[in-house]
Amino acid sequence: MNRTLSSERSRTAASPRVARQHRRGRRVLVWLGGIAAVLLGLSLLGALYESAAERADVRANPPPGQMVDVGGYRLHINCVGTGSPTVVIEAGMGDWSAAWSSWVQPDVAKTTRVCTYDRAGYGHSDPGPLPRTAVQFAHELHTTLEGAQIPGPYVLAGHSLGGLTVRVFAHDYPADVAGVVLIDSMSPGGVRATPPQTTLPSALPWIITLPARIGAVRLLTGPLHLKPGVAPEVAQSYDAFSVTPRFLQAYLDEALGIPQSQAQASAVTSFGALPLIVLSRGLDQEPEWTALQTGLLQLSSTSEQLIAATSGHNIAYDQPDAAVGAIVKMVEQIRRQ
Repeated sequence: MNRTLSSERSRTAASPRVARQHRRGRRVLVWLGGIAAVLLGLSLLGALYESAAERADVRANPPPGQMVDVGGYRLHINCVGTGSPTVVIEAGMGDWSAAWSSWVQPDVAKTTRVCTYDRAGYGHSDPGPLPRTAVQFAHELHTTLEGAQIPGPYVLAGHSLGGLTVRVFAHDYPADVAGVVLIDSMSPGGVRATPPQTTLPSALPWIITLPARIGAVRLLTGPLHLKPGVAPEVAQSYDAFSVTPRFLQAYLDEALGIPQSQAQASAVTSFGALPLIVLSRGLDQEPEWTALQTGLLQLSSTSEQLIAATSGHNIAYDQPDAAVGAIVKMVEQIRRQ
């Protein structure tokens, strides 16, 4: 009997504690639910803000060139200057026409016609289909040049990742290529030279692009110039288009495609006698990268290496006159043939 009374007293004493714990648990759930509702509301507002800002940026920064349909989506290409052969510049990963139209394109245009363009998802161009690899880039570039009625043969100048595209283009469309300039180009053997990690967890692209989708990237980077090396007349559009989810997604898709792009480029072992200039950086040298740059000379029996002595990898910003000099030298070489 004493045991029964003791047990009942214990349950009676515990009941208020259990009730308090339940109430505390409910308050925590309500609090967490409130936070979730606030975050959801802020995300929706951010998404609306981002959408409105992107529409405003498109109106404020019209494409300087023409938009070309390449199969259900449009790419932007901008050509200036006169003369032949026409130079076509293929930018590196994360860059587009604005980078090369700042200092390189205007000076090359004093000698011949020169075109820059925006790969799918960058600058003024629409997003493109997956996978984003060198073969796809070469196909899109060729289709863009045809659609814009820009006749070849071309001098192709490819920087970094763009060098892989140029390599594939020269192989797939040999009749349309008069010469090649590889500007601190990636190499199929340069696995360590790939800018980002290319084996990403499946959820990471979504996580990375989410801040841009809700306007957070725009708010955080709005007061900053993302590329202080670009010309003042393109700085506004460069900044505007560098904070969009479209840009970040394109960057990630290209990064994930690098191993496949390298494999595709590795299948191109020779340009034959096609004139080739390899322009390599003079600063931030690494033995492996230097060896790979020298190895690119084996692509052609008519090749030459030049060094941008005061430049790192981004020669268009660090030493644009070196890029201009290499491209113009190739144009003049072809004209003498």
